[in-house]
Amino acid sequence: MAGNTFGQLFRLTTFGESHGKALGGVIDGCPAGISLDLEQIQQELDRRKPGQSAIVTQRKEPDTVEIYSGVFEGKTTGTPIGFAIHNTNQKSKDYSHIKDSYRPSHADYVYDKKYGFRDYRGGGRSSARETASRVVAGAIAKQFLEGISINAYVSQVGEMKLDKSHQELDFTKIESNPVRCPDMEMAQKMEDYIKAIKKEGDTIGGVVTCVVQNVPIGLGEPVFDKLHATFGAAMLSINAVKGFEYGSGFEGVKMKGSQHNDAFNTDGTTVTNRSGGIQGGISNGMDIYFNVAFKPVATVLQAYETINKEGEKVTAQGKGRHDPCVVPRAVPIVEAMAALVLADYTLLARTNKI
Repeated sequence: MAGNTFGQLFRLTTFGESHGKALGGVIDGCPAGISLDLEQIQQELDRRKPGQSAIVTQRKEPDTVEIYSGVFEGKTTGTPIGFAIHNTNQKSKDYSHIKDSYRPSHADYVYDKKYGFRDYRGGGRSSARETASRVVAGAIAKQFLEGISINAYVSQVGEMKLDKSHQELDFTKIESNPVRCPDMEMAQKMEDYIKAIKKEGDTIGGVVTCVVQNVPIGLGEPVFDKLHATFGAAMLSINAVKGFEYGSGFEGVKMKGSQHNDAFNTDGTTVTNRSGGIQGGISNGMDIYFNVAFKPVATVLQAYETINKEGEKVTAQGKGRHDPCVVPRAVPIVEAMAALVLADYTLLARTNKI
């Protein structure tokens, strides 16, 4: 299997399966001399881990990260940073019912056809548990990106949409509720809705919005490595993501150019920010903001019709522990991938000029 590495200079390679002994990764290219707060890295993992509230999967994993190399006396040494997160609460028997059949809209079928063999226990490598390694690397990247602020939050669950711009929100409230929506009234409605969906044995999708502030001007490598293009690739690599838009996004097509253009202030900032902090594929110093759309989880705890390995129609029903809605736990993953993009482009920017 190819495609397990992300980044050009600040590179992350991940390994491991959902029901294997461990997941982990190797970070290559992280500069030496960065002071690492290991507790902060663990806190980021705790935001993603299962079992943290009533509206997520009840798999109980401590998700404790162990760093094996690349850090000495609290600082990065410049050598590869190797780390692992050991699995402790696998229940592989929960997946025995899909050993010979495929869940609709899941990776089961295509994995089997592509490789001629698949790890059906939790989806193996296709499981969202793989993203734990990304969160570790993203937490390290955040500490490298001192001064840049990255905040993601849930802005939509199903048709329940938070119709407020990020300037109107208090990001300190994101972690005050299990949905991770910074608007308390909407957060409660979303939580109640997710619980109702879970009770039905069904799932629902949603949107995570990410805001990046204090970004210097000049990050981005045109032509093929535009900053927004890499953000898109990073977000679309996350499990269950179906859409990405930045700045005015799809709403921008309804406007005329004279309305959409961001007029300049005398200091180079812009009066509006429909560009989403990126122009010509290069950061312009304004806030970068984007939306990431997540589909409903494919595994539903209801009876469904599917096919088996012989191509015969069969009836199956989801079992085990699954998220009724992934977006609350996806918030730290979106932040992590944003941090990895920015860390990589920060290093690339150092090669642009003397």
